[in-house]
Amino acid sequence: MTEQDQDRDPWEEFDRLQPAGPDRVAGYPGGEPQGFGFRTGVRSAKVAIGFAVYALTLGTVLVVVGMVNFVGRGQWLWFGLMVLIEVLFVLAFTRLLAQARNRRSSR
Repeated sequence: MTEQDQDRDPWEEFDRLQPAGPDRVAGYPGGEPQGFGFRTGVRSAKVAIGFAVYALTLGTVLVVVGMVNFVGRGQWLWFGLMVLIEVLFVLAFTRLLAQARNRRSSR
């Protein structure tokens, strides 16, 4: 790279472009996403369901590791807490699936 390339503003190219169109919702280019991915803009049901499955799997693996650890030490109160946490993961999973399925119904 030359010294001139290093001094150039990396956003210069984008500053010359005209806006694609007016924002439908002020401050949210392209409008505000609805349903699952309210802030992230996830609009594909496959991506939303994949994220829900990933979150459930990761949470379940961590809880199972904790359960094995606490059973091995005979700490039954902590084991019960891990069971409660797993129940919360499953409930959150069902909510994420419901949001993924109904992501367009709020429009």
